[in-house]
Amino acid sequence: MPQLSVIVPAYNARETLKRCLDSILGQSFRDLELIVVDDGSTDETPRICDEYAAADERVRVLHQPNGGVSRARNAGIDAARGERLAFVDADDHLLPEAYETMLRALEETGAETVLCNFLAEAPDGTLAEYEAHVPGGFYDAGAARELIVHSLLCDRLQASFNGFIWCYLFDLAKVRAAGLRFSGAYLEDEIFLIDYFGGGSSLAVVDEALYRYCLNPASVTRRYLPGYSETFRRSFAAKRELVRKHGLSVTPDWEYTTLWAGLLIAVGNEFAPGNPAGFGGKVKGLKAICREPDYARAIREHKPTGMGRNKTLVAALVRARAYGLLAALYAVKNRNRG
Repeated sequence: MPQLSVIVPAYNARETLKRCLDSILGQSFRDLELIVVDDGSTDETPRICDEYAAADERVRVLHQPNGGVSRARNAGIDAARGERLAFVDADDHLLPEAYETMLRALEETGAETVLCNFLAEAPDGTLAEYEAHVPGGFYDAGAARELIVHSLLCDRLQASFNGFIWCYLFDLAKVRAAGLRFSGAYLEDEIFLIDYFGGGSSLAVVDEALYRYCLNPASVTRRYLPGYSETFRRSFAAKRELVRKHGLSVTPDWEYTTLWAGLLIAVGNEFAPGNPAGFGGKVKGLKAICREPDYARAIREHKPTGMGRNKTLVAALVRARAYGLLAALYAVKNRNRG
């Protein structure tokens, strides 16, 4: 039984997969298994996976029909045999000492779970801190819940924390005992983390940035998502249920905060590259988004605060129903980007 199971979902990842797998197999900590889940790829990804499995006995490959990242991660969880569980995206990579450092932090602190910081890596190799840096140290279960769950439920407009799962080492027995699963193609990480830490887990945070999150222009978080509104509705309903399930302490306005965070993403998504609608169609889509019952309630009853300049401007235009002006500003922004 390996001490660590590392799960890599891979779909048409030929350009980045080798670097990703090499960074895992090249870890200074070697008592691990690498489970690569080929999610119905149509490029060379299946061949690359099989070549790595033939060359290193620590590698196992699961080939399955395309079902999305959540289904792939769940398959990896079912197959895992380690004490600890890690996830890595196929376009990312780690520093060679990442897992050794994280496991040492677990041993030294007695924590059940460990988190490392990370840096964003642009296609040209430029590195930068991405959103907030989590302070290193030990957090008991209550403090970890405050750090992670409260941030994901109540502080989304300030972007003080991100719901990424690939910078953690989880307790696999805890994951299985709680029946934790992933669902959907977007926002699935947040729900997993809220459920995991809502159920209680101490946390060690490694101050060093050991993971490299690669900014991929083609990733799901950077392209137009036709079903985003439905995805958000499911996520919002799941968060409500987790608040009830775990008796979570939340701020009175957490629903409004969550709704506004989702609304601002929905507005940006309407103008993301890949939306085939013309200018008028996007304005129409924007109006339809703002009329959705939960969003409309948040617009009518809550003025968001504490945001950066751009978000504050978008929120003000939404509340003023200045949809044409907002669409024009996004058109200028996207033109300048191109």
